[in-house]
Amino acid sequence: MLLRRTRLGIAGCLGAGAVLLTTACGGSTVEGVPEAAGTTAPTTTSSTTSVPSTTLSDSATPTSPAAASALAALTLDPSVFPAAYQAVVLPPQAVAQAAQDLDGVASGASVDPAGCKPDRPTPDPDATSLVVGTDPVNRATVSVELARVDDTLDSLRSRTEECGTVRTTAGGVTAEVVSELVPPPPLGADDTLAVRRTVSSGGEADEITQSMLSLVGQVDDVRVTATYMSFGEGEPDTATLDLVFREAVQKVKNG
Repeated sequence: MLLRRTRLGIAGCLGAGAVLLTTACGGSTVEGVPEAAGTTAPTTTSSTTSVPSTTLSDSATPTSPAAASALAALTLDPSVFPAAYQAVVLPPQAVAQAAQDLDGVASGASVDPAGCKPDRPTPDPDATSLVVGTDPVNRATVSVELARVDDTLDSLRSRTEECGTVRTTAGGVTAEVVSELVPPPPLGADDTLAVRRTVSSGGEADEITQSMLSLVGQVDDVRVTATYMSFGEGEPDTATLDLVFREAVQKVKNG
């Protein structure tokens, strides 16, 4: 078990208590398992999102490798992450807590519009898995989530469009979550999508902005979501994001 402790760095983390949020902004404890390397980390030199070489599917095929394999076996090995990222696989009980960082909605928050409240993953290790790489220098994380789903990317696309702006309140703290679809990696519009999301909280004098870029693909009933999240003003690390997304998709396809 790997245990990493850092100091809580900024006021935007107050009351959040979530794994990725407090890690990216300089605090909290992240616990996970640095699994044994199954592959050698590929080398990347590109500063822009590269073209994944995989083909995805929106339809579930129960007899396919992805549908038949346990998510734990399909989860991306932490060794794939570049050296700048300290990567671990989160234990099942921490996945639901971390999920609130990825969708920008705190657990137990009231949501307007009410229909835009996201579903939360269960502790079932074969329902959701999450590997997180932390870059402490740039106060950023790159995460790869696998989730078994019973809907398509078209459904997710529609929900993202319908819930473009969401206002949340939790523990007396209000936040605005703005999501927009952006051009995805060129695998075909029906195969992948990309979402840029910002979460703004606090008043004018102490506003905190959390920025995310997610690449989403689906292989049978397994949805792959790779997300770069930071509190900095710099550009997202699209080279690493694309790397882990492509590797995660390929591992799911291989079963």
